Amino acid sequence: MGDPNVTKLKNLEMITTADELVEHALKEYESPLIGYAMTILKDLERSRDVVQDTFIRLYKQDVEKVKKGLKSWLYTVCRNRALDVLRKEKRMVSVDDEILGLEHSKLPAPDTATDHHERIEQLLEILDRLSDNQKEVIMLKFQQGMSYDEISEKTGLSSGNVGFLLHNGLKKLREMMPADLI
Repeated sequence: MGDPNVTKLKNLEMITTADELVEHALKEYESPLIGYAMTILKDLERSRDVVQDTFIRLYKQDVEKVKKGLKSWLYTVCRNRALDVLRKEKRMVSVDDEILGLEHSKLPAPDTATDHHERIEQLLEILDRLSDNQKEVIMLKFQQGMSYDEISEKTGLSSGNVGFLLHNGLKKLREMMPADLI
């Protein structure tokens, strides 16, 4: 049995059309991208819309230019689209101060939410410094809430390897994280 990452690379190298690229990307990245968009938007439907738009944009790209850095391209476009949605919604909201004064929000204060968002951004940047396997198992475990067995099934790695990658990845994250993020 071969390494699943090598199989993925071979499959990606054989892709020549936009249809094939989008099909491959949907299979591999749709769920993780929705989870990633959820960390930004906090809304499943808007996250799905952003991911759908990401795949539409992928379809319009030059296959040869995008496929080598597909994962990075997808996450970058997804993040940018999610932030665009937030910016657009921020511009669209108009609030009467009297009404706002009467309603007590259950949401965190804007400065708290911004701080939380910035911390997530910092963590994602640090996470990008890990190996692809470490990053993937950490995201599947903590963002998707998958068990070791589910991660093993999704990635093709043994459960023991998943545990090893999680342990070492988290250890490296702690070493790289600034004290205020821990």
